[in-house]
Amino acid sequence: MTRLSTALRGLVTTVAALLAVTTVPAAAQAAPDPKAPEDFVSLRSVDPTIIEEMRYVTPHNFVGERIDGYRQPLCILTRPAAEALHRAQTRLLRQGYSLKVYDCYRPQRAVDHFVRWAEDLGDQAMKAEFYPNVDKTRLFEDGYIAAKSGHSRGSTVDLTLVRLPAKPTRPYHPGQPLVPCFAPQDERFPDNSVDMGTGFDCFDTLSHTLDPRVQGAQRANRLLLKNTLEDVGLVNLPEEWWHFTYKPEAYPDTYFDFPVSAGSLTGRH
Repeated sequence: MTRLSTALRGLVTTVAALLAVTTVPAAAQAAPDPKAPEDFVSLRSVDPTIIEEMRYVTPHNFVGERIDGYRQPLCILTRPAAEALHRAQTRLLRQGYSLKVYDCYRPQRAVDHFVRWAEDLGDQAMKAEFYPNVDKTRLFEDGYIAAKSGHSRGSTVDLTLVRLPAKPTRPYHPGQPLVPCFAPQDERFPDNSVDMGTGFDCFDTLSHTLDPRVQGAQRANRLLLKNTLEDVGLVNLPEEWWHFTYKPEAYPDTYFDFPVSAGSLTGRH
Protein backbone atom coordinates (compact mmCIF):
# COMPACT_ATOMS: atom_id res chain seq x y z
CA MET A 1 0.00 0.00 0.00
CA THR A 2 2.80 2.35 0.81
CA ARG A 3 4.48 1.79 -2.53
CA LEU A 4 1.15 2.25 -4.36
CA SER A 5 0.40 5.49 -2.51
CA THR A 6 3.85 6.81 -3.31
CA ALA A 7 3.37 5.93 -7.00
CA LEU A 8 -0.03 7.63 -7.11
CA ARG A 9 1.36 10.76 -5.48
CA GLY A 10 4.13 10.79 -8.06
CA LEU A 11 1.62 10.42 -10.90
CA VAL A 12 -0.53 13.27 -9.57
CA THR A 13 2.51 15.50 -9.29
CA THR A 14 3.54 14.70 -12.87
CA VAL A 15 0.06 15.39 -14.28
CA ALA A 16 -0.14 18.68 -12.39
CA ALA A 17 3.24 19.74 -13.76
CA LEU A 18 2.14 18.91 -17.30
CA LEU A 19 -1.08 20.87 -16.89
CA ALA A 20 0.87 23.87 -15.61
CA VAL A 21 3.14 23.74 -18.67
CA THR A 22 0.25 23.49 -21.12
CA THR A 23 -1.52 26.50 -19.64
CA VAL A 24 1.42 28.86 -20.17
CA PRO A 25 0.86 29.44 -23.92
CA ALA A 26 -2.85 30.19 -23.32
CA ALA A 27 -1.93 32.81 -20.73
CA ALA A 28 0.62 34.30 -23.11
CA GLN A 29 -2.04 34.61 -25.85
CA ALA A 30 -4.22 36.63 -23.49
CA ALA A 31 -1.63 39.42 -23.31
CA PRO A 32 -3.25 42.88 -23.45
CA ASP A 33 -3.23 44.86 -26.66
CA PRO A 34 -0.45 47.42 -27.08
CA LYS A 35 -1.26 51.06 -26.36
CA ALA A 36 -0.61 54.09 -28.52
CA PRO A 37 2.32 56.37 -27.64
CA GLU A 38 1.37 59.47 -25.66
CA ASP A 39 1.58 61.76 -28.69
CA PHE A 40 -1.23 59.93 -30.51
CA VAL A 41 -4.67 61.56 -30.18
CA SER A 42 -8.19 61.18 -31.47
CA LEU A 43 -8.85 63.70 -34.22
CA ARG A 44 -12.15 64.75 -32.66
CA SER A 45 -10.29 65.86 -29.51
CA VAL A 46 -8.35 68.33 -31.68
CA ASP A 47 -11.11 69.31 -34.12
CA PRO A 48 -14.63 67.94 -33.60
CA THR A 49 -15.93 69.73 -36.71
CA ILE A 50 -14.09 67.41 -39.13
CA ILE A 51 -16.47 64.76 -40.45
CA GLU A 52 -15.44 61.15 -39.82
CA GLU A 53 -16.65 58.32 -42.06
CA MET A 54 -14.34 55.49 -41.10
CA ARG A 55 -14.78 53.04 -43.96
CA TYR A 56 -12.80 50.08 -42.61
CA VAL A 57 -15.11 49.70 -39.62
CA THR A 58 -17.85 48.96 -42.17
CA PRO A 59 -18.20 46.39 -44.98
CA HIS A 60 -18.18 49.16 -47.59
CA ASN A 61 -14.57 48.76 -48.67
CA PHE A 62 -12.63 46.78 -51.27
CA VAL A 63 -12.48 43.71 -48.98
CA GLY A 64 -16.21 43.74 -48.27
CA GLU A 65 -16.04 43.22 -44.51
CA ARG A 66 -14.92 44.98 -41.34
CA ILE A 67 -11.13 45.06 -41.27
CA ASP A 68 -9.06 43.53 -38.46
CA GLY A 69 -8.02 46.01 -35.80
CA TYR A 70 -10.83 48.53 -36.39
CA ARG A 71 -12.89 48.26 -33.21
CA GLN A 72 -14.45 51.71 -33.24
CA PRO A 73 -15.17 54.35 -35.91
CA LEU A 74 -12.38 56.58 -34.63
CA CYS A 75 -9.70 58.64 -36.37
CA ILE A 76 -6.40 58.39 -34.47
CA LEU A 77 -3.32 60.36 -35.54
CA THR A 78 -0.11 61.76 -34.18
CA ARG A 79 -0.82 65.15 -32.62
CA PRO A 80 1.14 67.17 -35.23
CA ALA A 81 -0.88 65.57 -38.05
CA ALA A 82 -4.17 66.19 -36.24
CA GLU A 83 -3.25 69.82 -35.57
CA ALA A 84 -2.35 70.31 -39.23
CA LEU A 85 -5.81 69.05 -40.21
CA HIS A 86 -7.32 71.51 -37.74
CA ARG A 87 -5.47 74.37 -39.44
CA ALA A 88 -6.70 73.23 -42.84
CA GLN A 89 -10.26 72.84 -41.54
CA THR A 90 -10.25 76.38 -40.20
CA ARG A 91 -9.46 77.69 -43.68
CA LEU A 92 -11.96 75.45 -45.43
CA LEU A 93 -14.85 76.30 -43.12
CA ARG A 94 -14.50 79.95 -44.16
CA GLN A 95 -14.97 78.79 -47.78
CA GLY A 96 -18.02 76.68 -47.06
CA TYR A 97 -16.31 73.27 -46.95
CA SER A 98 -15.39 70.65 -44.37
CA LEU A 99 -12.81 67.90 -44.42
CA LYS A 100 -14.10 64.33 -44.18
CA VAL A 101 -11.70 61.53 -43.18
CA TYR A 102 -12.07 57.95 -44.38
CA ASP A 103 -9.02 56.42 -42.69
CA CYS A 104 -6.28 57.62 -40.35
CA TYR A 105 -3.91 55.48 -38.29
CA ARG A 106 -4.10 51.86 -39.54
CA PRO A 107 -2.80 48.98 -37.41
CA GLN A 108 -0.42 46.46 -38.95
CA ARG A 109 -3.00 43.71 -38.38
CA ALA A 110 -5.31 45.57 -40.78
CA VAL A 111 -2.56 45.70 -43.41
CA ASP A 112 -2.08 41.96 -42.90
CA HIS A 113 -5.81 41.51 -43.51
CA PHE A 114 -5.48 43.38 -46.83
CA VAL A 115 -2.59 41.13 -47.83
CA ARG A 116 -4.51 37.92 -47.04
CA TRP A 117 -7.46 39.20 -49.05
CA ALA A 118 -5.26 40.13 -52.03
CA GLU A 119 -3.71 36.66 -52.04
CA ASP A 120 -7.16 35.04 -52.12
CA LEU A 121 -7.80 35.33 -55.85
CA GLY A 122 -11.19 33.68 -55.51
CA ASP A 123 -12.61 36.57 -53.45
CA GLN A 124 -13.82 39.09 -56.03
CA ALA A 125 -16.94 40.23 -54.17
CA MET A 126 -16.19 43.98 -54.38
CA LYS A 127 -14.40 44.05 -57.74
CA ALA A 128 -17.27 45.70 -59.62
CA GLU A 129 -16.96 48.85 -57.51
CA PHE A 130 -13.36 49.17 -56.35
CA TYR A 131 -11.16 47.57 -59.05
CA PRO A 132 -13.30 46.83 -62.13
CA ASN A 133 -10.42 47.32 -64.60
CA VAL A 134 -7.60 45.73 -62.56
CA ASP A 135 -6.89 42.01 -62.46
CA LYS A 136 -6.58 40.94 -58.84
CA THR A 137 -3.31 39.15 -59.63
CA ARG A 138 -1.73 42.59 -60.22
CA LEU A 139 -2.72 44.33 -56.96
CA PHE A 140 0.76 43.93 -55.45
CA GLU A 141 2.67 44.62 -58.67
CA ASP A 142 0.65 47.74 -59.43
CA GLY A 143 1.11 49.07 -55.90
CA TYR A 144 -2.48 48.96 -54.69
CA ILE A 145 -1.65 46.51 -51.87
CA ALA A 146 1.62 46.25 -49.89
CA ALA A 147 2.86 44.46 -46.78
CA LYS A 148 3.52 47.80 -45.05
CA SER A 149 1.54 51.03 -45.02
CA GLY A 150 2.49 54.56 -44.09
CA HIS A 151 -0.84 54.74 -42.26
CA SER A 152 0.64 52.45 -39.58
CA ARG A 153 3.15 55.16 -38.67
CA GLY A 154 0.33 57.45 -37.55
CA SER A 155 0.79 60.58 -39.67
CA THR A 156 -1.08 59.56 -42.84
CA VAL A 157 -4.74 60.21 -43.53
CA ASP A 158 -7.24 59.50 -46.33
CA LEU A 159 -9.78 62.28 -46.76
CA THR A 160 -11.97 64.38 -49.02
CA LEU A 161 -14.02 67.60 -49.05
CA VAL A 162 -17.70 68.07 -48.24
CA ARG A 163 -19.70 71.12 -49.24
CA LEU A 164 -21.58 72.56 -46.27
CA PRO A 165 -24.19 72.05 -45.07
CA ALA A 166 -23.30 68.37 -45.29
CA LYS A 167 -25.97 66.10 -46.70
CA PRO A 168 -26.47 62.67 -45.09
CA THR A 169 -24.90 59.67 -46.81
CA ARG A 170 -27.18 56.68 -47.11
CA PRO A 171 -25.86 53.47 -45.59
CA TYR A 172 -24.24 50.73 -47.64
CA HIS A 173 -26.08 47.41 -47.61
CA PRO A 174 -23.96 44.31 -48.33
CA GLY A 175 -25.13 42.57 -51.48
CA GLN A 176 -26.49 45.68 -53.13
CA PRO A 177 -25.61 46.23 -56.81
CA LEU A 178 -22.14 47.72 -57.22
CA VAL A 179 -21.21 50.54 -59.59
CA PRO A 180 -17.64 51.29 -60.78
CA CYS A 181 -15.88 53.81 -58.53
CA PHE A 182 -15.05 55.98 -61.56
CA ALA A 183 -18.64 56.19 -62.87
CA PRO A 184 -20.25 59.65 -62.95
CA GLN A 185 -20.98 60.96 -59.48
CA ASP A 186 -24.74 60.57 -59.81
CA GLU A 187 -24.30 56.88 -60.73
CA ARG A 188 -21.65 55.60 -58.30
CA PHE A 189 -22.26 55.00 -54.59
CA PRO A 190 -23.64 58.25 -53.16
CA ASP A 191 -21.14 60.08 -51.01
CA ASN A 192 -21.83 63.53 -49.58
CA SER A 193 -18.39 64.73 -50.72
CA VAL A 194 -17.69 66.98 -53.67
CA ASP A 195 -17.02 65.29 -57.01
CA MET A 196 -13.38 64.17 -57.15
CA GLY A 197 -13.79 62.11 -60.32
CA THR A 198 -13.61 58.78 -58.48
CA GLY A 199 -14.69 57.41 -55.16
CA PHE A 200 -12.36 56.70 -52.26
CA ASP A 201 -10.09 53.64 -52.63
CA CYS A 202 -10.71 53.43 -56.35
CA PHE A 203 -7.99 51.12 -57.74
CA ASP A 204 -7.57 52.86 -61.07
CA THR A 205 -5.17 55.32 -62.68
CA LEU A 206 -8.01 57.86 -62.71
CA SER A 207 -7.32 58.18 -58.99
CA HIS A 208 -3.91 59.73 -59.72
CA THR A 209 -4.25 63.24 -58.34
CA LEU A 210 -3.21 65.06 -61.50
CA ASP A 211 -4.41 62.55 -64.11
CA PRO A 212 -4.95 64.70 -67.24
CA ARG A 213 -8.31 63.04 -67.97
CA VAL A 214 -9.74 64.62 -64.81
CA GLN A 215 -10.69 68.21 -65.65
CA GLY A 216 -13.20 70.91 -64.81
CA ALA A 217 -14.83 70.93 -61.39
CA GLN A 218 -13.35 67.54 -60.50
CA ARG A 219 -9.80 68.79 -61.02
CA ALA A 220 -10.57 72.04 -59.19
CA ASN A 221 -11.85 70.07 -56.20
CA ARG A 222 -8.73 67.90 -56.12
CA LEU A 223 -6.51 70.95 -56.28
CA LEU A 224 -8.44 72.72 -53.52
CA LEU A 225 -7.88 69.71 -51.26
CA LYS A 226 -4.25 69.29 -52.30
CA ASN A 227 -3.23 72.93 -52.06
CA THR A 228 -4.99 73.51 -48.74
CA LEU A 229 -3.40 70.48 -47.11
CA GLU A 230 0.06 71.06 -48.54
CA ASP A 231 -0.03 74.61 -47.17
CA VAL A 232 -0.20 73.13 -43.65
CA GLY A 233 2.44 70.44 -44.15
CA LEU A 234 0.52 67.45 -45.49
CA VAL A 235 2.07 65.93 -48.64
CA ASN A 236 -0.06 64.18 -51.25
CA LEU A 237 0.67 60.72 -52.66
CA PRO A 238 0.43 61.33 -56.44
CA GLU A 239 -1.29 57.99 -57.09
CA GLU A 240 -4.19 58.68 -54.70
CA TRP A 241 -5.96 62.04 -54.60
CA TRP A 242 -7.25 61.24 -51.05
CA HIS A 243 -3.91 60.22 -49.44
CA PHE A 244 -1.80 62.72 -47.45
CA THR A 245 1.09 62.42 -44.98
CA TYR A 246 2.17 65.06 -42.49
CA LYS A 247 5.88 65.87 -42.76
CA PRO A 248 8.14 65.49 -40.93
CA GLU A 249 6.65 62.28 -39.58
CA ALA A 250 6.91 61.69 -35.86
CA TYR A 251 7.63 57.99 -36.44
CA PRO A 252 9.14 57.63 -39.93
CA ASP A 253 10.42 54.09 -39.34
CA THR A 254 7.93 52.60 -36.85
CA TYR A 255 4.84 50.57 -37.81
CA PHE A 256 2.35 50.28 -34.94
CA ASP A 257 -0.23 47.58 -34.27
CA PHE A 258 -2.44 48.89 -31.46
CA PRO A 259 -6.15 48.59 -32.33
CA VAL A 260 -8.27 51.52 -33.45
CA SER A 261 -10.23 52.18 -30.28
CA ALA A 262 -10.48 54.75 -27.52
CA GLY A 263 -8.89 52.21 -25.19
CA SER A 264 -5.66 52.40 -27.16
CA LEU A 265 -5.24 56.02 -26.12
CA THR A 266 -4.58 55.09 -22.48
CA GLY A 267 -7.49 56.96 -20.97
CA ARG A 268 -7.52 59.83 -23.47
CA HIS A 269 -10.55 60.53 -25.69
